[in-house]
Amino acid sequence: MVKYGILVISHGSRSADWVRLVDEAVAAVTVPEGVPVYCSFLELVEGRLIQDGITSLEAEGVTDLIVVPLFVSSGSTHLDEISYALGVIQQPKLPTDLEPFSVRARVHLTSPIDDDPDIAAIIYEKIKRLSQDPLRELVLVIGHGSAEAEFHSLWQRGLDSLAARVRELGGFAEADTAMLLPDQAAQRVASWAEHRPELAVLVAPLFLSEGYFTRQVIPSRLQGCDYRYTGEALLPHPGIARWMERQVRPFLLHI
Repeated sequence: MVKYGILVISHGSRSADWVRLVDEAVAAVTVPEGVPVYCSFLELVEGRLIQDGITSLEAEGVTDLIVVPLFVSSGSTHLDEISYALGVIQQPKLPTDLEPFSVRARVHLTSPIDDDPDIAAIIYEKIKRLSQDPLRELVLVIGHGSAEAEFHSLWQRGLDSLAARVRELGGFAEADTAMLLPDQAAQRVASWAEHRPELAVLVAPLFLSEGYFTRQVIPSRLQGCDYRYTGEALLPHPGIARWMERQVRPFLLHI
């Protein structure tokens, strides 16, 4: 007999507020009765790590783990190491200290956020109060990024598509993207200031929850630049729970 369980994996943080926002989003996920859900973290949250989640769900009789990676990009190197440790791929593309997990259940790994249209709608909702005249504005979506070529290209593809969706939603004149790794943000703003000085820059951070990167890194990278910014991350927003529900729905349709 097949029994599904849902294992949500996000990065984790030392910030209790960061963890709370993720927990609240996962708690808001609606699934059929009898399907257990466990919110786990890659690191930094003791007692709530990925192996803890696997062990807990298997103790409830789960035979099939639906694993939802609550990460914003397929270009995250963490997805590579998690896929390896779960046995989804035989070898990681990059060296990792993450040991293979002890897992008996079948693993069904879903997709990260990437350029999901509903996520674009969340980003637009978070920045639209910054907008005064969309036809004279540029949306700059900033993500963490990666210096590794293969992962960088995955980040770029997702960011470009997501920025295009936000531009269309808001009717903005232009959209662009930047990564923190490598450091691109100030150069992007400077380039637009030179070529399209009439455009106001609206900065949209592509981060799951507010924290070090949204509050400190992005402002420091853009020091001296002219831009508008709220620092609001994707969470809190009910759309994240709805996104997770869509990720798991194909496996649960028959329940």
